[in-house]
Amino acid sequence: MIVITGAAGFIGSCLAAFFEKHSDKEIVLVDDFSNRAKSENLIRIDFLERVERTEFFKWAQHKKIDWIYHIGARTDTTEFDYSIFEELNVAYSKRIWQLAIEKNAGLVYASSAATYGDGCFGYKD
Repeated sequence: MIVITGAAGFIGSCLAAFFEKHSDKEIVLVDDFSNRAKSENLIRIDFLERVERTEFFKWAQHKKIDWIYHIGARTDTTEFDYSIFEELNVAYSKRIWQLAIEKNAGLVYASSAATYGDGCFGYKD
């Protein structure tokens, strides 16, 4: 089983479509599916199940997971409430990492920090 967090977003949905065509593993999509516009990204993708991000860790307890592709994060650059970033980007990512260890699952993590760096040189570096 392949789990993709942030699956309703552009990159997550493209990744799900790729695995649908190139893998024989079942695909499970994890996200906040309340945004109907983003959920339209998933219309043409065949997947086993959609799991709300708030329910994911409970759902995963008794599942065999081979791979986790952690693409999900809060990306709203106009958000100034640090606690939201702390919860969704830092704490959630730590829980994903811990789950991958517990399940002996491969983990691929994508972050804009890999693109933008830590910001110490601004965003023109």
